[in-house]
Amino acid sequence: MKATFIPTLRETGTLAAALKTNLKGLMIAAVAMVNVALAGSAYAIVFDLTSDHCTGGCGPAPYGTVTLTQNGTSVDFVVDLAGANAWAKTGAADSQEFKFNGTGVAVGDISVTQTFAGQTLAGQTGTFNGDGTGDLLFGIACTTCGNGNTGITSNIVFSVANATIADLTVANNLGNLFVADIFSAATGNTGPVDVTAGGPPTSVPEPETYAMLLAGLGLMGFVARRRRRTGT
Repeated sequence: MKATFIPTLRETGTLAAALKTNLKGLMIAAVAMVNVALAGSAYAIVFDLTSDHCTGGCGPAPYGTVTLTQNGTSVDFVVDLAGANAWAKTGAADSQEFKFNGTGVAVGDISVTQTFAGQTLAGQTGTFNGDGTGDLLFGIACTTCGNGNTGITSNIVFSVANATIADLTVANNLGNLFVADIFSAATGNTGPVDVTAGGPPTSVPEPETYAMLLAGLGLMGFVARRRRRTGT
């Protein structure tokens, strides 16, 4: 004859207490995951290049974007020109394809990814103040490119060690954050375009942040459903 297990009152209470303890532990873990996702998340800050200093004009903005991501103790930059705009090398931008400022930064902290095929990009420092864009201390230059339209549309990618996004987004004396030297596909003109301080950047959470947040919320939902079923 098949035996049927009927728990005693004490056993039932013990099982309920164990289940309640486990659910409480799961809820604590879920809340911790959500808190970590919200408080410790990495954000990519995206700025639009909108201010036109091109000789004769560079056409309608935006001309591209500048994305900064805090990566531990470094900040990663990606400068992406819009549409068919290309990089230029002109005296109006101090022969720098991209310029920026940095508080507590040295040129040795800059590491450049070589994204220009057959050319060399390098971090440089100096007194850069071409064409009314204000004083800037650092630049990324194509040291092997000729003057004028380079014909290159690849992103400029580099990182700055021992820095925070706040260190690299302080406006200069004319209120500018970043300057890019471009050839406009719309007008055929060249010259600097910039990011002006005060414009609203876009904060984009990293994919890992979304994953942790969703996992934590999912676990909280599971615990809530189990509590309703068990009455604990």
